[in-house]
Amino acid sequence: MVHTAEFTKPRETQVSSILQGAYHHPLSREWQAERQLSKNMFIYPLFVSDTEDEEASIDSLPNQKRWGLKKLIPFVATLVAKGLRSVILFGVPMSQPKDEVGTLADDPNGPVIQAIKLLKENFPELYIVCDVCLCEYTSHGHCGVLLEDGTLNRERSVQRIAKVAENYARAGAHCLAPSDMMDGRILEIKQALIDAQLAHKVMLMSYSAKFSGNLYGPFRDAAGSCPSFGDRRAYQLPPVGGGLAKRALIRDLNEGADAVIVKPSTFYLDVMKSAAEICENIPVVAYHVSGEFAMLHAAAEKNIVDLKDIAFESHNGFLRAGAKLIISYFTPEFLDWL
Repeated sequence: MVHTAEFTKPRETQVSSILQGAYHHPLSREWQAERQLSKNMFIYPLFVSDTEDEEASIDSLPNQKRWGLKKLIPFVATLVAKGLRSVILFGVPMSQPKDEVGTLADDPNGPVIQAIKLLKENFPELYIVCDVCLCEYTSHGHCGVLLEDGTLNRERSVQRIAKVAENYARAGAHCLAPSDMMDGRILEIKQALIDAQLAHKVMLMSYSAKFSGNLYGPFRDAAGSCPSFGDRRAYQLPPVGGGLAKRALIRDLNEGADAVIVKPSTFYLDVMKSAAEICENIPVVAYHVSGEFAMLHAAAEKNIVDLKDIAFESHNGFLRAGAKLIISYFTPEFLDWL
């Protein structure tokens, strides 16, 4: 026979310590998000080749391809039908020789300017971002114009980059995203847009906190942008440089940036949080780079993670850290998942 009097009376529990009821149901778990992923916050990277009929898979970048202009529009149409709102263009010259100043970057007949015009003609509501850099177009593979000793000529570099940006804007780009990390290029581009009477209708989205490291390999395979000598550590931020990132964010904000990018994303959530605080009045963009994307695919292939679950987990992390926009190779999947 059980004597109830023998049981110890439960200790009183603070009401505020009971939390699990608030996330017991799948919907109530979703309600815990301060912000939720939505289709309009995704920007999809597109590699556009100057070989018109190209549709080439990239071995190190799962499910991604280089697209020739004749193949680009049918592919993008499938994504627009699912709710794609924005793309970021990377030109990949395959058939013409490169030079020391990246002349092919803003060739009127080149892949980027032609892609801008085609996309605007076929998808008037699609928001077109253009990556602005010289590394895909220079014979040496660096992001600017070089001095004789192989280091960067800052003045000539920013002048050339600003001209490329201006020509993309003239072609109809809605947003310019300089990724070169040259000192002072935001001010130079902004002034070029003002002089061309384009500043009022073109957003300037700066790669303000772009770090050097080991996560860009698949992108360089796709874009053909490996340096022919040395590396980019002298102008991309060192991975330990959190303070440098803050200084770069403040500088670009003061020079007229309308949005800032943190790249890579997963390993730099502290920088993303700092960016959201420093640049509180403009959008912070998380760039989930090629190496991060490939790592998640590799883990999923080994059954270490579920690909959809880990994609949501990582991208929700960017929102918690303060990002408002995400550049992601997972964009086509999220257009289905959301």
